[in-house]
Amino acid sequence: MYNVGSRIKTFRLKQGLSQKEFSARIGAKNTTVSNWEKGMTRPDVDTLARICSVLDVSADELLDIRLSSNNISGFEKRLVLQYRERQELHKAIHILLGIDGQEQLES
Repeated sequence: MYNVGSRIKTFRLKQGLSQKEFSARIGAKNTTVSNWEKGMTRPDVDTLARICSVLDVSADELLDIRLSSNNISGFEKRLVLQYRERQELHKAIHILLGIDGQEQLES
């Protein structure tokens, strides 16, 4: 069973949002957010997408889903996406991390 309510609260507090601010950003009532955080109800799938967006967290991270021991965090996923988008920085990143550029051709 997912304890999504307490995780929503944890991530909400990390973002420095009150329940009122958070509920306004996701388009929900403050009492609805309170009920989630108390474990009385759970958000629906569409609302989960908005929650993840506002809290800047992946659904896997919010729901604490671990599909394998090799899972990476939401932050690490964002790093990978930024790396893919910024090809002009690849050489510098490879040098900084001591990664041989040949590995890129093999994967």
